[in-house]
Amino acid sequence: MGSKNKGGAVKGEVRLGMPADFRIAEVTGMQQQLREALEGSSIVLDGGAVDRVDTAALQLLVVFQHEARKRNSQVTWAAVSEPLQDAASQLSLAQTLALPAKQPA
Repeated sequence: MGSKNKGGAVKGEVRLGMPADFRIAEVTGMQQQLREALEGSSIVLDGGAVDRVDTAALQLLVVFQHEARKRNSQVTWAAVSEPLQDAASQLSLAQTLALPAKQPA
């Protein structure tokens, strides 16, 4: 634990869903899951179930995206809920988080 696996097998695609209530109380648990996901070469985030999100959760995602880029891991989004999209847009983080463009209703 704590050591990087440089010579061993590299995980392929890692899929990670976010909780419906993605606020500060959930950040610690998600931080661990995101840290583990960084071992994958391709990471798919699913934010489709997010109903509530706060700045702490968005900050965690920004740090995660930064770390994934440093490791040359590809991060894509399977889904992004309207509350997640709106919160990221209000804080000018949609591009930083590489969120897909908002689809018209």
